[in-house]
Amino acid sequence: MDVEHKQLVQLLPLLPLLAELGRTQHVTAAAEVLGLPQSTVSRGIARASAIVGTELLIRDGRGVRLTPAAKALLPHIEAALGEFQAGLDLVRHESEVVRGRIAVTFQHTFGEAMLPLLISAFRSRHPQTAFELSQGARDGCLAELAAGDADVALTAPVAAASRTIASAALYREPLRLVVHHRHRLAKRRRAGIEEIRQEPFVAMGPGYGMRSLTDALFREAGFRPRIAFESQDSHTARGLVSAGLGVSILPPGGTAAGRHAPAESGGLGWVEIALDSRLAYREIGLAWRERRGGADAEPDPVRLFRELVLSEGPALLAGFVRERSGS
Repeated sequence: MDVEHKQLVQLLPLLPLLAELGRTQHVTAAAEVLGLPQSTVSRGIARASAIVGTELLIRDGRGVRLTPAAKALLPHIEAALGEFQAGLDLVRHESEVVRGRIAVTFQHTFGEAMLPLLISAFRSRHPQTAFELSQGARDGCLAELAAGDADVALTAPVAAASRTIASAALYREPLRLVVHHRHRLAKRRRAGIEEIRQEPFVAMGPGYGMRSLTDALFREAGFRPRIAFESQDSHTARGLVSAGLGVSILPPGGTAAGRHAPAESGGLGWVEIALDSRLAYREIGLAWRERRGGADAEPDPVRLFRELVLSEGPALLAGFVRERSGS
């Protein structure tokens, strides 16, 4: 540490004292404002003068007066303290605004890893923020958002923008044909939709995002599926397939290779196969309510979370999608 830097370090704790003396022009008054004994202030003046190398204050009757050197130094002291106060205010404000609550509504399939990844990234920076989570079918999620019961919604397909709702796509996730591990297609790497025309199909219920996507796939293929079961979550749908009760079309799940090892008893297990269709994907996005300002202005925690999801979410989630889909 060089001499000048060492002197600066020694002088920094004395800056508030010098600034207050410059304002009050009185040792006793400065001591009262700072909550210090008068003797401590007097010693501080002497120490600061010694560090600077010149007298900073001279006595003038019962008060004190700044020397020309002190007058030249004081604006810089006040500027330094002002910058530090501005930084401190910013940190305190940031800490306060992120103590709020963010209401997130999302589809069931996003609760296992996708949403937790986003929340974890946000909470690593703003640990005081609370989250209120609600999950369900896509239609229900968007209804919550429109009603003001949620601040943001994570859905697939991406919500259509409107006068009151804004949205943005985050990433695409492939859809897989899911069959029992002993199914005739189980050893195939790819399959076409027409190859399951006669198969019992495990579908998601009406109003779910996956239902609208599979309906579009079957429309493109030119036939309606033989729906054997309608499920309300992908785990149940996968379980029905694993028991040999039908086939399904779902986002990737299970191991990175897309294969769930058969159980020793009962022969449970499934295989995921790539689909030959230009529509075999789902686009996942974030939706939020448009705010007009004033009393309806977007709360700071919601804005910060939305900005993080839009700026960092695609890269963060793309890695997860690659790992889960085995690509």
